[in-house]
Amino acid sequence: MPKVAANGIEIYYEQYGEPTGRPLLLICGLGAQITSWPEGFLNSLVAAGFFVTSYDNRDVGLSTHLDEHGEPDAGAILFGLTPPPYFISDMANDGAALVKALGLGAQHVVGVSLGGMIAQQFAISFPELTLTLTSIMSTPAPLEVGTSTPECMEMLTRPRSADLETFLAEELENWQLTNGPVYPPDATWVREQAITAMNRGRNPVGVLRHLCAVVASPDRRPGLATLTMPVLVLHGDEDPLVTPSGGEATAASIPHAKHVVYPGMGHSLPEPLWQEVTAEISGVADLA
Repeated sequence: MPKVAANGIEIYYEQYGEPTGRPLLLICGLGAQITSWPEGFLNSLVAAGFFVTSYDNRDVGLSTHLDEHGEPDAGAILFGLTPPPYFISDMANDGAALVKALGLGAQHVVGVSLGGMIAQQFAISFPELTLTLTSIMSTPAPLEVGTSTPECMEMLTRPRSADLETFLAEELENWQLTNGPVYPPDATWVREQAITAMNRGRNPVGVLRHLCAVVASPDRRPGLATLTMPVLVLHGDEDPLVTPSGGEATAASIPHAKHVVYPGMGHSLPEPLWQEVTAEISGVADLA
């Protein structure tokens, strides 16, 4: 299995396309493993000429699970009474360490949701490794802008079942909530992806540590204002998990950013929009 030792952990990664293509680092969202990327979306990026590197974030999938941190006290972390096990900046450092270990050079950095937060911090901390930044359905300050709806907040904090069939039902219910009515989820794909995730490297406590990193990390808007590379911000106007103000605030922090809002899109990358999203990512890459 392709793993590298980077930033004090082991990171599992996969690559797609020809190494001579434009280099793109694709960063997963909260608790998501690289198996969650739809094959068709990856194929569209490869067809557009990108050489894609994606990886399991720390604490999920086949990358290192930081079990030594135990279950965090989310309430104490939220109110600043104790620090989280790690911050978004540590997760961005993982990505940069992976890029350096593989000798990939500067990347077109693309992140979705939590991955967008990591991508934002990557660009702030490592501008020399960032050709362009694409932040998709994300936010620079989740407690202030882009805050989840009450229904999604309850979903995020609800304990998940260890029973497979119950877990699969919960997964579909969650996707139905976050996708919205215009682009309903493919129930078969949701089930297959959830089974793969459970068998491969599901880590509920690790996901909780991800959440703690999200709420405890500082506002990235001051750092975003310093960026000079081309920036693209994509968001759906029906996103209940990271509401549209998150994308608006990200774009507003960067005067030269391009901000695209997709009508009817919730918190997902639906198949009918794969080509449009890929075209936007290609367009910003052309500016580098």
